[in-house]
Amino acid sequence: MKKAFKFRDIDCAQCAQKIEDAAAKIEGVNKVRINFLSERMTLDADDARFDEIIAEIKKVAKTIEPDAVLEA
Repeated sequence: MKKAFKFRDIDCAQCAQKIEDAAAKIEGVNKVRINFLSERMTLDADDARFDEIIAEIKKVAKTIEPDAVLEA
């Protein structure tokens, strides 16, 4: 399944890249892209685990950028 989400309050492009790299390592993620300027994340992931993957990305994002908010 491929979906786009709003990803607010990431402080810098480097933080966005760190979150993207960490999210790409999550089992079931086929492709993920975070655009810092537009504050959007595009995620292509396994349908069966999609909600679980979103929860894991939120958790990882908070460890890298505590103010980041993924609107899913």
